[in-house]
Amino acid sequence: MNADSNAKPQAENSRTELAEFVEQAATKFGIPGATVGVWADGRETYASHGVTSLDNPLPVDEHTLFQLGSVTKTFTAVALIRLVADGRIELDAPVRRYVPELVLADEKTADTITVMNLLNHTSGLGWNIIVDTGDGDDALAAFVAKTAELELIGEPGARASYSQAAYNLLGRILENVTGQTYEKAISSLLFEPLGLSNSFFGTADVMTRRFAVGHNADEDGNIAVAKEWRITRGNNPGGGLASSAADVLAWARFQLADGGTENAEQLLPAELLHRMREQTVELRGSNLGDGFGICWFLREVDGVRTIGHGGSANGQFAELLIVPERNFAVVAVSNSGPSGIPFNQSAVRWALEHYLGVVDKDPEPLPYDEARAREVAGAYENDVMTLTVAIDGAALTIAVTIKPEIREAADFEMPADYEPAAMGLLPGADDEFIVTAGGLQGQRGFFTRDASGAVVGIDLGGRLFNRVPTASA
Repeated sequence: MNADSNAKPQAENSRTELAEFVEQAATKFGIPGATVGVWADGRETYASHGVTSLDNPLPVDEHTLFQLGSVTKTFTAVALIRLVADGRIELDAPVRRYVPELVLADEKTADTITVMNLLNHTSGLGWNIIVDTGDGDDALAAFVAKTAELELIGEPGARASYSQAAYNLLGRILENVTGQTYEKAISSLLFEPLGLSNSFFGTADVMTRRFAVGHNADEDGNIAVAKEWRITRGNNPGGGLASSAADVLAWARFQLADGGTENAEQLLPAELLHRMREQTVELRGSNLGDGFGICWFLREVDGVRTIGHGGSANGQFAELLIVPERNFAVVAVSNSGPSGIPFNQSAVRWALEHYLGVVDKDPEPLPYDEARAREVAGAYENDVMTLTVAIDGAALTIAVTIKPEIREAADFEMPADYEPAAMGLLPGADDEFIVTAGGLQGQRGFFTRDASGAVVGIDLGGRLFNRVPTASA
C-alpha cells in the first residue's frame, strides 16, 4: 500500500474521532450549534454539531457564519501591518499623526499614545465606551469623537490592559490612511487577496447566507435566542466580523504561510508577519497568554509556542489557536453563553493533544485560606463591568456583571452576566487565581497591591478592574 492510500484511512479516522468529540462535548455543555476545524498534516478536518438557532433550526457546517468577536482584532492588526509594509504607517508614530481629531480625558496621554501601544494593549485606555454611533459610514469617526469619555487606567506603555476601544481607534487609523471605510479597507487589504469570500461585517451580507444566532442561559438555566444579533458598527474593528470556520482556518493557513497567498502573492513580508509573533509586553497570571505580540496572545503550552486569540459576542464565541512550528491550527465556534467558552477551550485542548501530543492543563489551586480570602474579597470595576469576589462558606466565588446604568443606557441587548462561580488562589507570592467552575472556568488572573501591600485591583481576561472603596475605607 502506498503513502497516499495510507493517508486516506488516517484522514477518515481523524474526521470520525473529531466528530465524536464535538458531538459529546457540545451535548455536555448544552451547545445548540458548533463547528471545530483543524489544520494538521497538510489537511483540513471539520466537525459540526447542531443548529444555527433553536427558534429557526438549520444544520451547522463549516460554512455557517458565526460572529467572531475579538478574533476580528487579528484582521485589523494584519491590515494595519500591511500599511506598515507599504511605508504608510509607522508603528512608533503617535496616533495623532493619523487621527488628529483624537481627544482624551488627558491631553498628554492623547499626544503620546503610539500605534504600537494600541496594537499590544499598552495604550493606557480603558476597555471601551458603550455607545451606539449609528450604522453609517461615519460610525467610527463618531466613536472617536466620544473618546474623551473613555476611562484612562495608566500612562501609555506602563502595562498591558486589554482594550476594545484601542482597536476601534486602529480602525479609524485605517480609514484615515486609506480613505476608505474600515470595512472596505479590510476587504481590499485582506478578504479579496486571500479569497475569504465568506467573511462579512454588514448585516445585509450575512442575512443572505446561513448564519448562527447567539443563545444565552436564563436564571433557571434555560437556553433562549439572544435577540440582539450584532454589535454596533463603531465596534467593528474590535469585534464585528462574522465568518465561517472554513474562512478562519484559511486565515490561519495564511499565518502559517509566511505572508504568502495560495496564488503565490506575497501579501505581507515574512519578517513582518513573524514580528507579530514576537513578545512586545509580558502578561502576568493569564490563561490567555504569557505575553502580547502585535495583537496575538503568545503562550507556551507543554513546551510548544502558540499564538492565538479568542472572541465573544452576544451568546456566540470563537477561539483560534495556531502552532507555527508544527504547521497546525484549530478553530472552534459555538453559539451559546456562557458555556461556549469552556466548550471552545475543551475543543482546542483536545485537538492539541490528539494531533500533536501537546497537553494543556489548568494549575491546581491552593486549599482555602480565610485570611487571604478576606484580603481579596470585594467589588472591583472598570468603565463597563463590575467584578465581585465573595466568600461563600469556605470558598471564594467570582461574578462578572455589566453595570446596571450601562445596560439601561444601551440601545441594544447586552450579553448575560456571569453568575458567582468557584475560584481559587494559586501557589506562589504573585496573588494569582483561577476560576474553577461556571462559564469562566479555566480563566486566570491576578490581584494587584499598592505600596502598602493593600489589594487595589484585579486583572481578569487581560483587563484591569480597580477596587471599589468600601464605606469604611
